[in-house]
Amino acid sequence: MSTETPLRRTRFRFGPATTTRTRVMAGLTALLLPLAAMVGLATPAQAATSATATYLKKSDWGTGFEGQWTVKNTGTTALSSWTIEWDFPSGTSVTSAWDATVTNSGTHWTAKNAGYNGTVAPGASVSFGFNGAGPGAPSGCKLNGASCDGGSVPGDNAPSAPGTPTASSITDTSAKLSWTAATDDNGIKNYDVLRDGAVVATVIGTTYTNTGLTAGTDYSYTVQARDTADQTGPASGAVKVHTTGGGTPDPGTGGKVNLGYFTDWGVYGRNYHVKNLDTSGSAAKITHINYAFGNVTGGKCAIGDAYADYDMAYTADKSVDGVADTWDQPLRGSFNQLRKLKAKYPNIKVLWSFGGWTWSGGFGEAAKNPAAFAQSCYDLVEDPRWADVFDGIDIDWEYPNACGLTCDTSGPAALKNITTALRSKFGSNNLVTAAITADGSSGGKIDAADYAGAATSLNWYNVMTYDFFGAWADKGPTAPHSPLTSYSGIPQAGFNASDAIAKLKAQGVPASKLLLGIGFYGRGWTGVTQDAPGGTATGAATGTYEAGIEDYKVLKTSCPATGTIAGTAYAHCGTNWWSYDTPATIASKMTWAKSQGLGGAFFWEFSGDTSNGELVSAINNGLK
Repeated sequence: MSTETPLRRTRFRFGPATTTRTRVMAGLTALLLPLAAMVGLATPAQAATSATATYLKKSDWGTGFEGQWTVKNTGTTALSSWTIEWDFPSGTSVTSAWDATVTNSGTHWTAKNAGYNGTVAPGASVSFGFNGAGPGAPSGCKLNGASCDGGSVPGDNAPSAPGTPTASSITDTSAKLSWTAATDDNGIKNYDVLRDGAVVATVIGTTYTNTGLTAGTDYSYTVQARDTADQTGPASGAVKVHTTGGGTPDPGTGGKVNLGYFTDWGVYGRNYHVKNLDTSGSAAKITHINYAFGNVTGGKCAIGDAYADYDMAYTADKSVDGVADTWDQPLRGSFNQLRKLKAKYPNIKVLWSFGGWTWSGGFGEAAKNPAAFAQSCYDLVEDPRWADVFDGIDIDWEYPNACGLTCDTSGPAALKNITTALRSKFGSNNLVTAAITADGSSGGKIDAADYAGAATSLNWYNVMTYDFFGAWADKGPTAPHSPLTSYSGIPQAGFNASDAIAKLKAQGVPASKLLLGIGFYGRGWTGVTQDAPGGTATGAATGTYEAGIEDYKVLKTSCPATGTIAGTAYAHCGTNWWSYDTPATIASKMTWAKSQGLGGAFFWEFSGDTSNGELVSAINNGLK
């Protein structure tokens, strides 16, 4: 039996999330239509000599990409409609679109304005976007039957990406940016400077000073070039800037980490959103958030749930700042809500966690080419649309060179090779962390990989010191799922936090790079007559979302603790037997963590806590 149950972190992975996504996609105004459903194209409203069409690939996640066309009226009279045509090479296609009706005949694609955005005033612009598949770029662009001019002009290549900007002369309210020039076959006209994904200036040279910023605030900048035909090239890499001053609040943990996991699927059946971190008081008491999960597939990092991540529209009552999303804003979903949370709590850092139980199988392929994996992760995490949201990356590989959902045979050095590549790509200004096994048994999972070697590239490990025991052993014996220490009668030697931490230290991992894990839930059996641990059972106890597991916020009243063992609590109510942590046992675990010199604590996950965040408060108070 693995240290962590196979049910861990899989709740609603493909259930309500998929259903909701399907409903939303069905309601998009820009559906792809088969050729048979095409209607005749409108007569061009105005020659393209007075309008341009510009193409931009906004992001590429390996298995697909997001493209955007922008129509700009360069004339003196309004456009009443617009139609863009282009060709994609075979194997490249549009899979979904918004703010335009997109149709195709083979490899020839046509986009016509929606009913609400056909009119474009002189000097104004309008854009539509689409998701695509395949590696190709558009060619043969026509706008209202004539050349796109400012678009992807046949025979005139778009400019290259400028160099990643560097930041200097950073003050409370300003920052100076510099970058190396882009190249183009017909010359560079100017550069767009983008802050947090939006253009804030267009300049001729390769420097720009952005003023009017807010003290103590994080910003992300990229640059894209325009050539003499006004074509825009790809955006540069992003540079993060933190302005000085601002009196950033601190949760008062004395430099210790207090990190919580926020799950993308929690916004569905659990109805738990980023705003809940604020209303519960938890946001004021944490230092870091792990956003779970991104996928690992084909040796690359990939989006986990696009709708929950960056597309779900929030109403004012569910938004962190009380402002509703609009249909045309460039970023929605939990990513935008996290951006708003960070604006309110500037001390919080957010990491994007990739893998987890369900998607750990992708790490074996990633280990074959760590550099390519790291590049794919960097490109996704640092996508200009949300680069300012994330302060680093976390990988949750369950388990390197050992058996989890499947058995991995990538070798003991695979984890170190991947973490080394990630650190090399993300650099010293980003956090790079990993969630790891707590199997402290002799010859167990900690012995299967070079955790000490990998630690040299990491800021810390989230040691998953929970899920040691549970109702996957349906007949028992009953045992606490998160024992701090061993005890007489424990079902498996080495399955406790103390032994795991000791083994990692002995292997050479610094104590300051180890975080103690806390579960905000209990694991339980039914058919139990014995109050003390070690009793027999008939199966898993009933849970709200899955058998054998229940949130702390439910258990604290439905089955209050009746005893403690090995530093954690257990409860016997009727024929059910549960084990879980309480504020009191968390306090004792934090005291132990500090005595061991650990870097802090983390927990899985926010939605299991009470509405006033009493478990988060217990961790925060215990780390002081």
